Amino acid sequence: MGNRAVITTQSNFDEDGVGIYLHWNGGRDSVTAFLTYCELKEYRDPTSDCYGWARLAQVIGNFFGGKVSVGVDKCSRLDCDNWDNGVYIIEGWRIVGRKYFGGIEQTGYDLIEALRSIDEAQPEKERIPEVINKFEEEYKKC
Repeated sequence: MGNRAVITTQSNFDEDGVGIYLHWNGGRDSVTAFLTYCELKEYRDPTSDCYGWARLAQVIGNFFGGKVSVGVDKCSRLDCDNWDNGVYIIEGWRIVGRKYFGGIEQTGYDLIEALRSIDEAQPEKERIPEVINKFEEEYKKC
């Protein structure tokens, strides 16, 4: 049992390209936080080149630690129809669609708190607390 999800693009889903599998933290609130964190880090987005996929996998892997919980593979080899959160279709660092999901969106985690948790799990020299603070100021205005 988990809170599974796959993150990919529409073209990767259609053409059996790369996706990232999450065994845990696959709810929309967590996935949004991982994507937002990468955007705040100004990483190249996964729709532009492979560096975006690598950085997203790195951020998620650092968050989980250990030996399991995140995978990278062709979509056909990932658990897309997973009975949890299905597949998130992204463009840039935004969720733009879903596959295999008909449940209730998970919204239990506060975005700013989630960003801080993700940041604390990254190597110290990679952390961005000041950037998150600035983002929080703008986020509160919305």
